Parts: sequence; structure tokens; C-alpha cells
Amino acid sequence: MKKTNFDRYLDEQLKDPAFEARFKRAGEAWDVALQIAALREKAGFSQKELAKLLGTSQQQISRLESPGYEGHSLSMLRRVAEALHSKVRVVFEPEGKGTGTGVAEAGVAYRTKSTKRKK
Repeated sequence: MKKTNFDRYLDEQLKDPAFEARFKRAGEAWDVALQIAALREKAGFSQKELAKLLGTSQQQISRLESPGYEGHSLSMLRRVAEALHSKVRVVFEPEGKGTGTGVAEAGVAYRTKSTKRKK
């Protein structure tokens, strides 16, 4: 497949170690945000409904689903996961052993145990 102008630009920028580190961190935040949003939507909850279930605000759920937000606490992620019948899994990988840039990588299945709402 032919590279686009953006692909060539990104390849050039990734030669800078500082840019590459920022890019990878941003990809990790995207992954978390997209997983939370996908699980919430699959469970049939709006942000407001999930917030009520968790005893927090809709704005907090919006922040958790924002790709630029990096303030996720493990305790909040666990609460979200429990409400969405999922579990949190943190994986540490040795540097240089990754399979790509990490931005919402394909092949990861996001599932919930049940799509029924609790009332």
C-alpha cells in the first residue's frame, strides 16, 4: 500500500525520541478512552447513566473517555470495569518489544459479560 503524506510525515517525526515517547503515551490514553466508551455503549449506558451508577458526574465519565486525559486512577478504572461487568488488566511490556504504535490497535476484543442494565 502506498504511503500517504501523513504517513511520511509521521515516520519523519517518529525519528525524534522525544516525539516518539509523547506519541506512545498519547496512544495509551487513546486506548483507555476508546475501551471505556466502547464498553459503556455496548452495555447500553449513556455517560450520565454510568455516572449515576458510579456515584460520580457525567463530566468525570466524559474525562475518562477523553483521549487527552491521563489522570485515570486504578480505583476509578476498577469501579468503571465492575459497573460494566469487565475487569481491568494492566500489562507492562519491556521497551522495544511492542507490536506497533499502540493507538487503538486492532485485534483487541472488548466484551462485557451482560448487556442487561441494572436498575
